[in-house]
Amino acid sequence: MKKEVDVAIIGAGSAGLYALSQVKKETDNFIIINDGPYGTTCARVGCMPSKSLIQIADYYHDRLHFEKSGIHNADQLEVSIPDVLQRVRKHRDILVNYNIKNSITTLGDKILSGKAEFIDTHTLKVGDNEIHAKKIIIATGSTPVYDTTWDNFREYILTTDELFEQNDLPPTLGVLGLGVIGLEIGQALARLGIKVTAINSKEFIGGLSDPDINKVMVSLCEKEFDMWLGGERASLEKVENKVKIRSGIREVLVDKVLISIGRKPNLKALKLENIGITLDQKGMPNFNPQTMQIEDLPIYMAGDVNADRPLLHEAADEGRIAGYNAIHAQKLFKRKVPLAIVFTDPNIAFIGKEYSEIKDDVSVLIGSYDFSKQARAMLMNVNKGIANLYVQKSDGKILGAQIAVPGAEHLAHHIAWAIEQNLTVYQMIKFPFYHPTLEEGLYLLLLDCIKKLGINKKGILEIPFLENK
Repeated sequence: MKKEVDVAIIGAGSAGLYALSQVKKETDNFIIINDGPYGTTCARVGCMPSKSLIQIADYYHDRLHFEKSGIHNADQLEVSIPDVLQRVRKHRDILVNYNIKNSITTLGDKILSGKAEFIDTHTLKVGDNEIHAKKIIIATGSTPVYDTTWDNFREYILTTDELFEQNDLPPTLGVLGLGVIGLEIGQALARLGIKVTAINSKEFIGGLSDPDINKVMVSLCEKEFDMWLGGERASLEKVENKVKIRSGIREVLVDKVLISIGRKPNLKALKLENIGITLDQKGMPNFNPQTMQIEDLPIYMAGDVNADRPLLHEAADEGRIAGYNAIHAQKLFKRKVPLAIVFTDPNIAFIGKEYSEIKDDVSVLIGSYDFSKQARAMLMNVNKGIANLYVQKSDGKILGAQIAVPGAEHLAHHIAWAIEQNLTVYQMIKFPFYHPTLEEGLYLLLLDCIKKLGINKKGILEIPFLENK
């Protein structure tokens, strides 16, 4: 079959579907091509099932606070890993089915299953089908990084895409990689009673770069599961019915290993060499993050496949940008303030400028607040972690933050919104802060910044709270 369309979208994940939402506004002459299962990575194997698992793990972990709170016999509680995983899959299936029902099943012959390959800049081959498109959007997502040398004991290896399909999990588990996913899952499984040994080649965990935040987070996580940080690259070896993990002089036998060493863009199968573009050392094409366009071609890439901001809300924005530019005159879009959250306990969040961008900048100061002293957090038995806020010295403008505190998923939004509005710490501290709430920790973080900024022009340290009108 040969077919001519205005826009072809490769991939029916978040980015592809949001691109489609823009394309459909201007034309019904489109096709969306998908290889593999339908449903977004987030709903199927990513953020949603993992948050279900984390929530259940946190429920069970809370029993440790019961005795000191006057609730007795918590030691009689038991957890059933098969039941936990079944519950996670139930949540997952609801979300995936909703996603497919509302986005895929209504498309009829405008959706094509199969693997797309470029023939040239306007033509795709999908099985026996040839699609000629005026514009093409690549939204093929990513897959877990995996070493094929492990294939001879594959039954002992789990990727993050496979974890939630298991009917049960063994008593001991190795976690290879402590980035965002590895840290979230490692802590959750440890809280469910699995003996976890996590190995990370770097000293920093969870994507952190601020050494103050990392130090606190490492000390908290080490209390829950074994972590090997900053050592030699780990090797895996099958020993009878177990896997030996070795890093330097350290080694451990585990029942299975969860691989969480990153994800790689799904680009190789597309045969990008057929469109005459230059790929970097990682096999990535050059694209504009404000237009999503690859070089000056009628081809765009959005979502995890471009490895720029591999997060669902960013994939949604990138899909919209790609979809808009595929059917309109080219437009540059301003990107939102970077915001990323790790759903550990305490939550980790990254907002605005990274620590690496400000660490040597003498025009920036760092305000800090220790949540071990925070009143509401103490009442909730979660008083731990710290927050660092990066502020411009000249005017108190908020530039960024890294935080690892209770309720960080909420506090991070407040900080991101403040940065989006170009607010200073002087302006933000004037907002209402209710007592007792975790948000009061944000107030004290702002207060620390103001104190470090020093006296005003009148020589007085002024903490604004009301203004005369």
